[in-house]
Amino acid sequence: MVDQKVLEAQRWVNSTYGSVPGYERCAENGTTGWGVMFSLTRALQHELGITALSDSFGPTTLGKLAERGNVGPGYTNANIVRIAKYGLFCKGYSAGDTSDGVFDDDLYDAVRNLKGDIGFSSDGYIPPKVFKAILNMDAYVLLSGGRPEVRDIQRWLNATYINRSTFFVIPCDGHYSRDVQVALMRAIQYQIGIPEDQATGNFGPGTQNGLRANTVRPGSPPAWVRLFSAACVVNGGADGVHAAFTSSWDAALGTFVTSFQEFSALTSTGIGDYATWAQLLVSMGDPDRPATGSDTRFHISASRARALKAAGYEVVGRYLDEDPWSTLDKEIQPGELEAIFAGGMRVFPISQYAADTVEDFTWSNGYDHALRAHDRAVGYGFNRGTVIYFAVDYDATGEQITSNIIPYFQGVQAGLGTRGKRYVAGVYGSRNVCARVSDEAFARYSFVSGMSWGFSGNLGFPLPANWSYNQIKEFQFTADGDVFALDRDVRRGNDPGVGPENVGGGDSPLDAFLRYVDGLYATAVAYGGDANQRVMEYLRYPNYNGAWSGWELLIGNVDQAWIDHAAEHAPARVESYVDPGLGITVNVDHLGATANAVYLKGGGGRGDFGGWSGDLATFYGEWRSHGEEYASGYAFCADRLAKINVLSSFPLNDLVEDVDGYLIGSAVRDGARIDQAIRDHLTSGHRTRFRQFYAGRYGGTVTGVRDAAWSALGGNTADAQLATLTEAAIRRTGGACLLPMQLPSAKLEPFLQGYAETIERLSRS
Repeated sequence: MVDQKVLEAQRWVNSTYGSVPGYERCAENGTTGWGVMFSLTRALQHELGITALSDSFGPTTLGKLAERGNVGPGYTNANIVRIAKYGLFCKGYSAGDTSDGVFDDDLYDAVRNLKGDIGFSSDGYIPPKVFKAILNMDAYVLLSGGRPEVRDIQRWLNATYINRSTFFVIPCDGHYSRDVQVALMRAIQYQIGIPEDQATGNFGPGTQNGLRANTVRPGSPPAWVRLFSAACVVNGGADGVHAAFTSSWDAALGTFVTSFQEFSALTSTGIGDYATWAQLLVSMGDPDRPATGSDTRFHISASRARALKAAGYEVVGRYLDEDPWSTLDKEIQPGELEAIFAGGMRVFPISQYAADTVEDFTWSNGYDHALRAHDRAVGYGFNRGTVIYFAVDYDATGEQITSNIIPYFQGVQAGLGTRGKRYVAGVYGSRNVCARVSDEAFARYSFVSGMSWGFSGNLGFPLPANWSYNQIKEFQFTADGDVFALDRDVRRGNDPGVGPENVGGGDSPLDAFLRYVDGLYATAVAYGGDANQRVMEYLRYPNYNGAWSGWELLIGNVDQAWIDHAAEHAPARVESYVDPGLGITVNVDHLGATANAVYLKGGGGRGDFGGWSGDLATFYGEWRSHGEEYASGYAFCADRLAKINVLSSFPLNDLVEDVDGYLIGSAVRDGARIDQAIRDHLTSGHRTRFRQFYAGRYGGTVTGVRDAAWSALGGNTADAQLATLTEAAIRRTGGACLLPMQLPSAKLEPFLQGYAETIERLSRS
């Protein structure tokens, strides 16, 4: 959509400076962007007498502008005033008439509003640093997905440190970014006492020593608590626990610190010690902290394994294969696994072919690499369910993650699917790579290249929620004269790696659950009645039963006599299992409840509410409770629906339970036995679960999904009891929010479309 004021700015700057040597024209399309900002910057430089024009608003531009004083009422250079006005228009601020180049009241008010958003309580004059802030694409209002508490910190940093010579205005959009991290680091360096011209934002020796001398704890000076709590806030939640920006240590901050230390696998001290400071500020954290994981390209003999074990290492990452032209000889060798196990260690497999330039990452390469990794893993004897970490061994930008890395991992998933989903995909890379691949291509675990702390993908990004290994230091490991390069990896324990029990056959992650279902079905048959119904009742009990949960009203309560009998005679309960394709944890009670609702009520209405539509209702409520951060329901779905790494009321494992429950319940409703339906789905059908669900429930169209979602959220009010349950689900997460049918259609429609497109995209995975 064309913005007339932006188009006016583009036409004016091109017509006024088009013949100036060094000026570069911007597109005249009425769309704001870096192009027009760069053109305005070059125009400003020309007005300041600079001949070597550039896109950078650097020290020379700042200095020349400062020589002339702040731009304000009475400023004599009309074109500089126009440049300021057009820059403000391009940022969304109404700056008044541009025809005469006069610094008028409209411009004064626009600048004052901008400064207020930045964090200043000030006038409408434009000092050089604010002019620099006008001519960039940073936002100073909360953007979709941003957090108000992060914006409070951004504005505080601007207000507190803007007069420091090496501090410049940072965004105030609520998003933790590289610029915000550098600004926070500079603020810490100022507090330490590092001279301003040496406050670079890098985590150097002076900063490290200053933090070692300033442990933050109850009673610490307010300035240090502010900086420490700010670092806590921008790192996001640690297992669902969030910090608040504060100047005094309180119980909430202490709770967060304890949770963060546990999440990060740090020694639990409950205070802001050096290791915690380091982990909050840089991806490697303290590289010399305790670490029990490792990885290397060198072969591990029995003697090396024993030496590593004696040094405290429990697991080592090794390569499945290498490029045909490679001379590194880094792949696992015959007998090496046995040597590793004999030394008391475990192993986690890594797949890497080149993987150090963007051109290495395409869908077809991912597909081919997955086939090769699968075949090599089978050759080594790794059992079903082993996690293979596919590597991104360079600093991929956000744009490259979108264009190449995500398609590559979609190819990986397709390749593993072709081979029967024997193995689970993990990802190695920067924090941003790991988080996005996990969320958009469903890598189960993240092996983070934390020691590459200068990677753009590690700056301004928190540790992914599904991290399993964090690579923090490369060094030469020495034992009895044997020296080889080793990476130290902090090990979380969620992916324990492969031990001797995971090689050469034996149980898959599913076998215990399938045996449990077989035994439960046999118990139900012996008890009498509808064995399928009895199995599903026992699976969903006790959480999905009773008046308090709504399930009594939805499909009725379980037969308590049968439950008591099964508790005594059926196999011991299995509460969860690991999905064979995605490697995520599936909760048996939710799966059983969804299947039971579909079995009794069919697809639609109450059958849906027992699964996906009930979860969609709570997810809608969650969106409305986050209305300040997410004006767009579509953006909310894109950021929070069906994710591995994002805390949400509708994460990926919930959707899998809904989808599998629907497919299993439908199969039993069509005549299958429950034990066989579960076995068939989890040994084969899961590979195409989303495709089957999309086609079977929604008719295989985005419109079908959208219409079903609209009906589920209140579009069909024929069932008054179901409408009551839907509203209760929405209120549980949304509080006293507007119900879906109370929203304008233009507001609700993007939310419905976001859900629909998510399901459609998954159907292609």
